[in-house]
Amino acid sequence: MKRFRVVSLPIAIFIVITGLAALSPEAIAQSATDAKSSFSDAVSPTPGTISSQLEPTYTRPTEKTKLRNYFFDGFGPYAIISAGIVGGIDQADKTPPEWGQGVGAFGERVGSDFGVALATTTTRYALAEAFREDTLYYHCDCKGIFPRLGHAAISTVTARRGENGHRWLSFPALIAPYAGSMTAVYGWYPNRYSAKDGLRMGNYTLLEFVGMNIAREFIGGPHSLFGRMDHSTGTETDAIAQSRP
Repeated sequence: MKRFRVVSLPIAIFIVITGLAALSPEAIAQSATDAKSSFSDAVSPTPGTISSQLEPTYTRPTEKTKLRNYFFDGFGPYAIISAGIVGGIDQADKTPPEWGQGVGAFGERVGSDFGVALATTTTRYALAEAFREDTLYYHCDCKGIFPRLGHAAISTVTARRGENGHRWLSFPALIAPYAGSMTAVYGWYPNRYSAKDGLRMGNYTLLEFVGMNIAREFIGGPHSLFGRMDHSTGTETDAIAQSRP
């Protein structure tokens, strides 16, 4: 329970910071009215399928775009900042205790968390390619804080399929966090860690990716510094331009 509370802290930090950054009188007023309609629009009555009504335009990304986006997700600012935050929390929590304390131990924990995230991202992209899914993050076309938070959370476990880009519950997105944590358990964690620990750590990794998507939704717009680096933002801009007459 203690570990769950500690690892959930970066998610809370992301929510508070991005929420405050997005606050405006209009956003607050509209959030309550949009939340109900956004939720009903997000889930389709067809089992396993998520509606794309909030994102009416879609152009399937090229292989080059997906490759560039993989490098952004795996080695970009979100991955580095997240590894630093979670590594700092692991340092304070002395997890794993065998690594001790000090600058060297902190670096080891940051490197470990970065490696888990990289293994997760690599698994997600590789399986998505096999399943012909589009795992790029697409910003919500909705308005209001709560609908956008819901969109970021749903996007963590869904992907786009087909030429129309309909959303679908994604097996690669669900399995990837556990592949990343198992890589750490059997790759560089102390020997006492087992598959049970890998499953537990995978839950936390999934939460961390929710936080990264929330950050992407609120501070990764097309005109922001991170947005200009994020190739999925460029894909959205191209799709909108192509849809105009």
